[in-house]
Amino acid sequence: MDFTVEIKDMIAMVVSILCGGAIGFEREYKNKSAGFRTIILISLGSTIFTIVSQHGAQTDDRISANIITGIGFIGAGVIFKDKISVHGLTTAAVIWTSAAIGMTAGIGYHALALCLTLITLGVLLMVTRVERIIAQLQKEQFLSVTFRDPNFHQIENLESVLQAKGLILERIEIAKDDDHLIVIFKVSGKKELLVEMSETLATRLEIISFS
Repeated sequence: MDFTVEIKDMIAMVVSILCGGAIGFEREYKNKSAGFRTIILISLGSTIFTIVSQHGAQTDDRISANIITGIGFIGAGVIFKDKISVHGLTTAAVIWTSAAIGMTAGIGYHALALCLTLITLGVLLMVTRVERIIAQLQKEQFLSVTFRDPNFHQIENLESVLQAKGLILERIEIAKDDDHLIVIFKVSGKKELLVEMSETLATRLEIISFS
């Protein structure tokens, strides 16, 4: 490998570190699981593997292609689910995007890598404002509630409580299982009302479980 190629690859790694650092700073600032150092290493690692796939012995672009598979495992590690929602999807997507930016720098498209970094930061910084706007809109979700006793008055009471909070409910299905009533609702309302609904359901003694 000649000196010119080595300088080009070193520039690619520097660009990769700058791009990963910019995105990682935003993630670190928001206290996400994949922060400053992690994103830098992901971006830099992708760049190095891309360079190796171009200049290494027995050059094979499968090395570069397998970066996507490897990054998938890392991304899956930051995703976790609780009973109400899924967390970490955005961070996993950022990891995937950072790897792509690192690969872009690795093949020598430095300006494009920097441009993609700015676009990624723009999306991450704008997402909070957009989510606030979306939160003001009506949202729908399906709610499954298991009542302790097979008493239909419980359903009407729960509907009255939730409707009083500004939610719109529609019964989709009612079933009975081992002396328990299982009711599926379609619920419409603003995001904050849907979050408050989960808190309300958790305090109702007549409800065994909900999802």
